[in-house]
Amino acid sequence: MTALDKKIVAFIKKHHVLTLATSNNNNPYCANCFYSFLEEEKMLVFTSNTDTKHIKDILLQDNVAGSIVLETIVVGKIQGIQFAGKIFEPHDEILKKAKRSYLKRFPFAILMNTKLWVIKLSFVKLTDNRLGFGKKLIWEEND
Repeated sequence: MTALDKKIVAFIKKHHVLTLATSNNNNPYCANCFYSFLEEEKMLVFTSNTDTKHIKDILLQDNVAGSIVLETIVVGKIQGIQFAGKIFEPHDEILKKAKRSYLKRFPFAILMNTKLWVIKLSFVKLTDNRLGFGKKLIWEEND
């Protein structure tokens, strides 16, 4: 299993909102979610209720895509990640790690009645114009 580039990891850790793209019956949908990151497992962790459209979608189709972006109008500062992976409800040891990670980052979530979900990353593309215009770093799982 290849490690994520340090620049990708730093970008993911620096931000806290992802856009999740799902699809059901060829109808795409997006949702924004607060997230934490399990670096070693290459997993994004977020919470959501089972009655939301995006969770209903993933229960039928677990392949997802998404993005994490820096909001800027300065072309030379554009940075963002596009990702793909499989989403699932964590159990056992992954659930413990996911819960610890999420609550450390968002302690207020302990009061929420919601479920944790995990996206196991299989593809990440970082665009970072600070490294040169249109510079992209790509990581793909090679298991």
